Amino acid sequence: MLYQLYETQRALMAPFSEFASASAKLYSHPLSPFSHTPMAQRVAAGFDLLHRLAKDYEKPAFGIHTVRVGGVDVAVQEKVAIEKPFCRLLRFKRFTDDHDVLVKMKTQPTVLVVAPLSGHHATLLRDTVRSLLQDHKVYITDWTDARMVPVEKGPFHLHDYVHYVQEFIRHIGPGVHVMSVCQPTVPVLAAVSLMASDGEFTPRTLTMMGGPIDARKSPTAVNNLAMNKSHSWFENNVIYRVPPNYPGAGRAVYPGFLQHAGFVAMNPDRHLSSHYDYFLDLIRGDGDSAEAHRQFYDEYNAVLDMPAEYYLDTIKVVFQDFALVNGTWRVKGRLVRPQDITGTALLTVEGELDDISGAGQTKAAHALCTGIPVEHQFHYDVPGAGHYGIFSGRRWREMVYPRVRDFIANFHGAHPGNVPRPIKMVEVPGAPHVPPGTPPRRRRTGTKTATRTAAASGRKTAPRRAQR
Repeated sequence: MLYQLYETQRALMAPFSEFASASAKLYSHPLSPFSHTPMAQRVAAGFDLLHRLAKDYEKPAFGIHTVRVGGVDVAVQEKVAIEKPFCRLLRFKRFTDDHDVLVKMKTQPTVLVVAPLSGHHATLLRDTVRSLLQDHKVYITDWTDARMVPVEKGPFHLHDYVHYVQEFIRHIGPGVHVMSVCQPTVPVLAAVSLMASDGEFTPRTLTMMGGPIDARKSPTAVNNLAMNKSHSWFENNVIYRVPPNYPGAGRAVYPGFLQHAGFVAMNPDRHLSSHYDYFLDLIRGDGDSAEAHRQFYDEYNAVLDMPAEYYLDTIKVVFQDFALVNGTWRVKGRLVRPQDITGTALLTVEGELDDISGAGQTKAAHALCTGIPVEHQFHYDVPGAGHYGIFSGRRWREMVYPRVRDFIANFHGAHPGNVPRPIKMVEVPGAPHVPPGTPPRRRRTGTKTATRTAAASGRKTAPRRAQR
């Protein structure tokens, strides 16, 4: 019933949102006589803010049309490589007429980015993809809003997620490098573990960023909610049926609007301040700051519904049973054994200020992957970075991406003589430690212990000046 009430409220607000948009333009357009009345700028700013608070936010586009490779601008086109009921595997195909750049692109590593299915669309990783495209061939999982999937397509469980990832890895082939961001670190590790147990090829590298591998470590508000409520509580309080105005009518889902409400409730003061600053930016005529706010909230407010069975499986397996770290997780009857992975290099990344998962949750993957040689295990603590900062924004581009790029290049093996040796960044016996803040291409050895870090699983924070 709650979903139906939400849809009714959304339908009632739609005309008011359009009225507010038209009124904002009426009081701000230079050719309108209303724009020259007293307080016109404040009135226009108020109506613009009202429009954005009341409007419906659709899934944004990636919008990546060009990228620089070797100093040359090359065209980028999105192509669907595989289409499944609950996910599309997208490839960002690059095109150029420059022969030297074309030859270079053909030899570059292929990266599969596994985007989170945790409320936001895969476009959350737009900055991640844009950076990777400079030096890699890139695929990404584009998860489908569950309300758009007809009931006859069947359910989608956590084990289906694992099988999707395996199918995508097999499609790309043995040379693939896999990057999982936030929530998918757990199912990706399971997918690769099962492939290793079966004697299949595994990715050359695994990069795991801000995910809840071991949610028991330094639990935060997100972890505590999942741990302190029973499985039946989630089933009875957050699962609803899709209303009749969508293709997936009747499907049980965890609605995106509930997920969004939870995101906002974690930092209400920050969002209130962000919207007030937007109002002031409009009055001052600060177009750049106002546009940055729009871009952030166009992404942040666009949410999707998750299949109920997948959501409930995740709560139980990851946050209540801790089945992966306890060695009890079975996928379709088969035990998940990360220790069987031997031929894949591992890099984990955590943000110092992440407020979703606690310190060490992603780094815990190293203790599970005992079959990977010590010299192939790496960890990086990103100083000053929140959850969003480890895969998007200035810290991602300047601090994280150079390490990820060099890590992948080192184990790709295309030109080993020209590739810098990666920094040793994980604390395991026999491995030197690199303190946070060490430049990407500089190597040190030492015995200092790691500083506190924080990991996460799937949310953005408000883009005010304190966050940048």
